[in-house]
Amino acid sequence: MGAYYDEIEIEDMTWDSVKGVYHYPCPCGDRFEISRKQLANYEDIATCPSCSLIIRVVYDPLDFEDEADEEDDGGAVNSEDNETASEDDDDQAFEDAIDKLTISEDAVPRSIAVSA
Repeated sequence: MGAYYDEIEIEDMTWDSVKGVYHYPCPCGDRFEISRKQLANYEDIATCPSCSLIIRVVYDPLDFEDEADEEDDGGAVNSEDNETASEDDDDQAFEDAIDKLTISEDAVPRSIAVSA
């Protein structure tokens, strides 16, 4: 997407703790909004709910790296516990994949989507 109304640095936006979004005034009278979760997912487009204008938010994604995990868990988590839980989830996903694995000599090769 290339037709941004403007590029705004995150520092110039205001945090709204009630709605859980950063916002910036839109010329239509409403405001552009983007959530911390969107920023953690490397999304940099803030939209205005009242018009078709969009802005690109300039920010450092590393500042929001842990936001998605914290929102999913409902708060901050000890990093060691989080790493152990992540490893357990990875191990379980691997075991599930092995359980579902079937090998057949008559099978036609096909592509399989894998997520990391």
